[in-house]
Amino acid sequence: MAILALLLIPLLASGISVMLRNVHWMEFVHLLSAVAAFGAAIWLATGVLSAGTVTLFGGSLYVDHLSALVVALTAFVYLAAAPYAVGYLRLDDTGHSLSETGSEKGNRRKLRKYYALTPLFAFCMFMVAVANNLGVMWIAVEGTTLTSIFLVTFYGHRTSLEAAWKYAILGSVGLSMALFGTVLTYYSAHPVLGGESLSSLNWSVLAANAAHFDKTAMRLAFILVLLGYGTKAGLAPMHTWKPDVYSEAPVPVAALMATGVLNCALYALARFYVLTIRCLGPSFASQLLVIFGLLTVGITVPFILVQRSHRRLLAYSSIDHGGIMALSLGFGGILGPLGMLLHMTFHSITKPLLFFCSGNSQQHAGNDSLKKRPSGLLHSLPISAPMFLLAVLAVTGTPPFSMFQSEFMVLRAGFAAQRTGAVSLFVVFVLAIFCGLFYHVAQLVFGAPSGLARGEFSRWKTYPVIGLSMIVVVLAFWLPPPIYALVDGAAHILQVQP
Repeated sequence: MAILALLLIPLLASGISVMLRNVHWMEFVHLLSAVAAFGAAIWLATGVLSAGTVTLFGGSLYVDHLSALVVALTAFVYLAAAPYAVGYLRLDDTGHSLSETGSEKGNRRKLRKYYALTPLFAFCMFMVAVANNLGVMWIAVEGTTLTSIFLVTFYGHRTSLEAAWKYAILGSVGLSMALFGTVLTYYSAHPVLGGESLSSLNWSVLAANAAHFDKTAMRLAFILVLLGYGTKAGLAPMHTWKPDVYSEAPVPVAALMATGVLNCALYALARFYVLTIRCLGPSFASQLLVIFGLLTVGITVPFILVQRSHRRLLAYSSIDHGGIMALSLGFGGILGPLGMLLHMTFHSITKPLLFFCSGNSQQHAGNDSLKKRPSGLLHSLPISAPMFLLAVLAVTGTPPFSMFQSEFMVLRAGFAAQRTGAVSLFVVFVLAIFCGLFYHVAQLVFGAPSGLARGEFSRWKTYPVIGLSMIVVVLAFWLPPPIYALVDGAAHILQVQP
């Protein structure tokens, strides 16, 4: 019932929002759906912690520790973004991008579009995590693309349409490769499993028989899946859509894409990673993940150092963290998956805070430029500005924040796998990224008063920033045991002995 509730809540919210005419009712339904979906995710995680796995419809929907972790993180970001979206869109409606479209009726139509599509977006992300069938999982990932494309075009600007078009083209190419990889996986398993039932593509069935798959077909399948879901995750060189999309989408949508979509793409990749290592051994898949992970982290360094927009800066930060998680998974053993999943957890909590502070700065100053920066935001945004700096310190892995712990776990995994060269490059890249991010945001926050009016002006946008900041600080010193139990159980699912 927890799985059913998790999927039905956002679907109902989307359907109800389509029929509503009053914007305040749309906001209420959106907030209620976020709270209820988070409750369902906690209910589901509790069931997994007590029973090990939870299934529905004869195993068609299947939730283990890894699925439950991704669901919980997605639901958390959905919950955090919901109240922020109310304040963010209300301000747009009164003075910024929405009012540029013209009539009140047109603005209400745009808001209905947001409040109907965002729950549908969340539903697709939840379905990615709970679908046992790899084909259904692929359809759900495609669903996240289709729903988010229309959210990227929310403002209807020329640059928004260009970003959505680029996202659609690259995403379609990537997902086509992922589909071919899924088909090849079925082909490699067909002689072993026999029959042609839908359960032949269930991950739980495939994982139990992966050692006997056709090795040549499985090798090609993983390459295609890595390129396909790697595009969705923003792994280099398939990352180029992210800066455009994250800078054009509404801030709550960008936060969901930078965490939920990234987690779903890496989750799908991790499922195929398990099948590949059980069929071919750890070296092939691990080597590819290490190469793509290092390339992804390294390629963000020059773009972060010379960046001119803080929204695009955060996009390159998300690309960097996707690379870190892929790299950690490639290191293998138990420490590699553990580092990846801890990093996924801490990143999912910290990155929305960064986007919310950036959104507050952009709406307050009227732009997101780092060159025409309104220096001294500390004087005009007394809450968002210092929290912006705190979030940057946290997301770059500065001690004692939680992402320092996960990045240290990645280093331990690299040394345990005897990949000293990769670890050395990783350290150099991470230090350069820290310098670039901290320099840009410190310049934005500190300085003489800029002449902007002082005040946050919206409780809806301020309270999520305060709440997330408190959680980030608490996680620096304490990780709740149920969360660690989920992470540890998920890590053992992905474990490969070095």
